[in-house]
Parts: sequence; C-alpha cells; structure tokens
Amino acid sequence: MRLDHDSIERLIAGVEAAGREIMTIYRREFAVEQKADDSPLTEADMAAHHALLELLERETPDIPVLSEESSEIPFATRRGWSRYWLVDPLDGTREFIAGNGEFTLNLALVEAGVPVFGIVHAPAQTEGVVTWRGQVGEGAFRREGAGKNHHEWPISVRELPDPDSEPWQVVGSRRNGMQAFEIFCQALPAHTTQSVGSSLKFCQIAEGKADLYPRLAPTCEWDTAAAQAIVTAAGGQVLEAETLLPLRCNQQQSLLNPSFIACGQRDARWERALAKALEVDPYGNTS
Repeated sequence: MRLDHDSIERLIAGVEAAGREIMTIYRREFAVEQKADDSPLTEADMAAHHALLELLERETPDIPVLSEESSEIPFATRRGWSRYWLVDPLDGTREFIAGNGEFTLNLALVEAGVPVFGIVHAPAQTEGVVTWRGQVGEGAFRREGAGKNHHEWPISVRELPDPDSEPWQVVGSRRNGMQAFEIFCQALPAHTTQSVGSSLKFCQIAEGKADLYPRLAPTCEWDTAAAQAIVTAAGGQVLEAETLLPLRCNQQQSLLNPSFIACGQRDARWERALAKALEVDPYGNTS
C-alpha cells in the first residue's frame, strides 16, 4: 500500500494536532501513574492515544490499529493482519516527565511484518516542532514547523567515514543497557557518543547526523517501527543484533524486540564490536 501525498499530509496534520494537545499537558502540572510493567503513564500518553486512534479511524477505517495503550490484542487476532497501524502515542514518557523535550509521537504502517511508512513527530525540540517521515521506496524527509508554516527537505543516511580522519557518531539511550553499550563502544574505532531520548536516535541516523544506534536493552515494537521505516526510507537499516537480519514486527505473541542496531551502513568493525557487546545480557549480566 503506497500512501499518496494528500493522505500523508492529512496524517501529518492529525499527528501535529495530537502533539499540540500533549504540549498543553507538558506545560502544566500532571499526574504520573505506574503501569503493570513499572513504566510511567501520564494523561498525555492517553490523550495522544485517543487522538491518533480517532485520526486513523477517520483516514483508514479498514486498517486495524495496535497502540501501546491498547496492546492487549491477542496474537491470534494480530497474526491475521496483513497490514496494520502501529502507534506509540508518547515515546519517551520518562523524557516527557523530565521536561527535556526528547519525546515523540510515533505512527507506523506495517505490512507483512515490515514497517513501510512512518511518522515521528517531536513537538518540543529546541528549534521548534520537527516531524520526520519516510515511505520505503519513496524517500525520507525532515519537516520543521507545522501546518502551512513549514519547511521540508529530503534526508538520507551518510556514508560511514574513515574513523582515522573523522570519528564515527554513536547514539544511545541515557537510561538502559549501559554496560553492553560501553562494551560495544570500547571495541569500536575512533568515535564520539551522545545520549538521546526516544526515537530521536533513529532520526539522527536517517539524517546522517549519526552512524550507529545499538539498542542492547528491551524495547517494544511500537518503540521502533515508525522510526525504522524512516531509517529504511533514508537508505539505512535496522537489524536484529544477533542475526543482522532486518527487524520485523508481529511475528510472535510477545511484542518485545530483540536487541538491534540501526545503522547507515554495514561495516565489519562495528559488527565485531556488536558481537562482543552481546555477551552482556540486557540486564547487565555477563554470559
């Protein structure tokens, strides 16, 4: 299914509206609850969830939706879906609570387990509202501003530089899987590292601002699908860490991802570093 320009613009407008809704919450006091898995939940998560579900029901009523906040849909139902929307209404809830602006709204179209279209919307960046989008086979784009007052341009991953003359740029989580991340980095050639919240890490890969994002701690499929589509559309890859095959969705009962790496280009040097890092499990225990 290829989304045409008008459909994409309507989807972006709906995501922008959901972003404005959560920003009203971000700027005031709000309550924080704990979900069963001890992850935080705010009213912004639920506001974005309802807004995005209404958007998709309006635009594509025949395509089912799986959201982080409605993830109880059983695999017996999901495995019959040839195509569905996968939504993370607020990726980076902890960043939202911390007030650092590093949170996003993520919307992905998945076909036969492959994220083929994605929108990542960041309403609280220092440069203002930023939206990334990508459709596999059609390219990826960065948009600054919202509504009619926006500027958009194509983006692509960069060629992996010679680390002897220009260090590789590595991005990672500031909260999870730090021991394995450090082992990975220690085995790399010359590089710099940066900690970034939410799916913004993928977007840096897609824009050519970073080269590698290893994730060696648990994530869920809604955390990654939209940004994976953007990275792929920009010429990069998101690969399972152990097999180095493309990360896929909706292949099993669990919605947890395996460890993975997002990259602009494959290279034997980082593949060897990744193999060393995989000797540490997601909870920091050596195998």
